[in-house]
Amino acid sequence: MKTLLLVFLGGGAGSAFRFLISKFFYINKGSFPWSTLLANYIGCLLIGLMVGWALKNDSFRSDLYFFTAVGFCGGLTTFSTFSLENMFFLRSGDYPSLIGYTLLSVLGGLLFVYIGHALFKLIA
Repeated sequence: MKTLLLVFLGGGAGSAFRFLISKFFYINKGSFPWSTLLANYIGCLLIGLMVGWALKNDSFRSDLYFFTAVGFCGGLTTFSTFSLENMFFLRSGDYPSLIGYTLLSVLGGLLFVYIGHALFKLIA
């Protein structure tokens, strides 16, 4: 039950942070979804750091890991919004944005997970 509460609280915090990012980086309808991309990049960087920490400390079952990696990063990052925004690009015929956003999201996400993990190794 404690783990469920940690994931719940972390997810709420991550969702609230994503909401604040979207308000700070407001975009007009039909604009490139920079706020979603930024939220996903931050989440990928943070989960990369957390995986580095969990690997070093054998802590994939720790409270901190469940709160941060599962809860906060799960609430912060958003595949559903990414998919919806790509559907809008597809429906409007904006294929360059569709391809660019997909590539930036997937390749950038992988890069930020790698950077987070590498940063943890440098720090530790």
